[in-house]
Amino acid sequence: MPLELYQIDSFTAEIFHGNPACVVPLKEWLPDEVLLKITRENAVAETAFFIDKGDSIHLKWFTPEIEMDLCGHATLAAAHCLVSILNYKKDTIVFDTKSGALTVEVKDGMYYMDFPSRMPEVSTLPDLIAKSLNIQPKAVFKSRDYVLVYDSEEEIKKIQIERSIFDLINLDPGGVVVTSVGSDCDFVSRYFTPQSTILEDPVTGSAHCSLIPFWSSKLGKETLFARQISERGGELYCQNKEKRVIVAGKARTYAKAQIYID
Repeated sequence: MPLELYQIDSFTAEIFHGNPACVVPLKEWLPDEVLLKITRENAVAETAFFIDKGDSIHLKWFTPEIEMDLCGHATLAAAHCLVSILNYKKDTIVFDTKSGALTVEVKDGMYYMDFPSRMPEVSTLPDLIAKSLNIQPKAVFKSRDYVLVYDSEEEIKKIQIERSIFDLINLDPGGVVVTSVGSDCDFVSRYFTPQSTILEDPVTGSAHCSLIPFWSSKLGKETLFARQISERGGELYCQNKEKRVIVAGKARTYAKAQIYID
């Protein structure tokens, strides 16, 4: 039997924006090496695989290189697939994942993902990251990812990565997020992953596990609106909740297909 495959643009209400993820529902788990091959063939940043167990839904995320511990945009895509395509009737979806139980509440076309908070701590910038950046940050923090803070949105837009240097870094499974206060939102960001097929991730939900508590503390606000200002761009509606964060966004279905494997 062929497998169903759906490609969904996450953190956007418009096709060709946000972060594209593929979603593949399964009846039983295939070997991880097969899931990785499917992900490579899909040629997007992340593919989500899930099995509906009734009370919860087992969910895994893969990049073309590795299995991830957490992925925001592919979780949103999986929730959108369940609700808008597979007619999932519950208003709250519980995903069983490597990061524990993750709930997604669905309301008025918005998906509210309850994720762990990862407040970054003051850190130093590794030489290779510094050498790969055309603009140096004013402050450096780290949780799973390096969080580099800049003075303005204009600086974030102008950041360029020297990939020949950047790809010498091993941050498995993390990356480098650059961020500042936004001009028409609370904060903006961009996200880069060394040694990855796709250098700049268009919209990175998991990075906001660190960005939300960080900017909530800096700005004195519990509810924030964020933009990831990659070429595709995306919008994230955020809430700080002590040890958890809410990362919310919209999604659009781009394609439906079938895949055939031995």
